[in-house]
Amino acid sequence: MTPKAVVFDIGNVLIEWQPERFFDTQIGEERRRALFAAVDLHGINDRVDAGENFTAVFTQAASEYPEWSTEFALWHDCWIEMAAPRIDHSVRLMRALQTKGIPVFSLTNFGIETMVIARKEYEFLDAFDHDFISGHMGVIKPASRIYELLEEGSGLSGNDLLFTDDRIDNINAAAARSWQTHLFEGPQGWADRLISAGLLTSEEAR
Repeated sequence: MTPKAVVFDIGNVLIEWQPERFFDTQIGEERRRALFAAVDLHGINDRVDAGENFTAVFTQAASEYPEWSTEFALWHDCWIEMAAPRIDHSVRLMRALQTKGIPVFSLTNFGIETMVIARKEYEFLDAFDHDFISGHMGVIKPASRIYELLEEGSGLSGNDLLFTDDRIDNINAAAARSWQTHLFEGPQGWADRLISAGLLTSEEAR
């Protein structure tokens, strides 16, 4: 069945998201390993993605772990450097779909304030036909409710939707709702999936 809309995750699909890589360049691999072992930074970031205020969350974390206050400041102040670079081929695929009149939605774990920062850097984040951003919805993937909210907001469900994400737990949650899915492991594989779905030609997917 040909999908009626295509749903993109953003982090590691349209924009690289590699905090560990960033911290390796800033504080060295050894200290980065100690930091991530001592503090659940990804869990703290999940609070932002679920709708809590970005600055407030990291200010609180710095007060709870004063020995890592400099690193928390780096995460907060240099956030856009972790969310980089754009994955150009994926952006081209998004635009190619829209050129053909195929609706493209975002479904992303993203904070309210961090999305504002990202949109200043990446103009294509304003181009989705419909945004489903976890911070605004108050729930993050892979909770079933976030997928329900997309279905309610778009009027589409099941096989009408083709979803790509780099995390298998998020993919499995979508597949459980009978969405068509693709585990993103690189833009060429995603291009091939869009071709096999009958949405783009090989030339359009370059």
